[in-house]
Amino acid sequence: MWMRQAGGPSGDKRWLWVLVANRFVYCVVASTRGSGMLVSLLGAVFRGILCSDRWVVYLTYQSEGRMQLCWSHLKRNILGIAADERSLSSQQFCRDALAIVARLFRLWHRFRGDLRDRRGNPQPLDRRQLYLKPIPLQKKLLALADAHLDDHDREVGNMATALFTHFERLFTFLEEEGVEPTNNIAERMLRTAVPWRKISFGNRSRNGEIATSRLLTVAQTCKLQQRHVLGYLADAVRCHRRQAPAPSLLP
Repeated sequence: MWMRQAGGPSGDKRWLWVLVANRFVYCVVASTRGSGMLVSLLGAVFRGILCSDRWVVYLTYQSEGRMQLCWSHLKRNILGIAADERSLSSQQFCRDALAIVARLFRLWHRFRGDLRDRRGNPQPLDRRQLYLKPIPLQKKLLALADAHLDDHDREVGNMATALFTHFERLFTFLEEEGVEPTNNIAERMLRTAVPWRKISFGNRSRNGEIATSRLLTVAQTCKLQQRHVLGYLADAVRCHRRQAPAPSLLP
């Protein structure tokens, strides 16, 4: 979130949107976090696979398309529920759900070639094994969610409903090449903006918002492509002085 100051000590809220592809990052400072902004960024029909948290705007936008819900956000939500003193049934739900998450990610790490978990001398998985081996975990998760849909603990019931309703959107990464189970890369791309916001106190004009959006887009895209940021900016300034098109950020 950004603050736009209108000549006084108080300001209006602004949101930072970050879209991350394999080789490109696009940042926009906007006045809304609503569905209209998402449509303006991705179009009325998005033909890719959107990985995000469970913010209602994303769920509505992708209601008829492919989507991958972020497991890191889900795990964080479950841990938040588990941190409070609750009934034995609620505590068991959290333990069972977290155990399923842990086992699922052990399979994912094996597929990615990370074999630091040496229990049972695990071997790397291929794509077909990654698709088949989680099936028992998927069944356990669905049964767990179904058993707690009407839980007397409202937070547990809400989480169970989310797992049950969006079940298919949790496992797109098992079927589609290149899809991650989390949107952690987008979270990492936000890190540069967080201290910038704190030390700059936001923007005082629309031009400032545009400049912030463009500079973050350049910096994070260059980082993703392992390009030198200052080198790109120097080339861009030289092109501007020669009235030539700016160098492309696309690989």
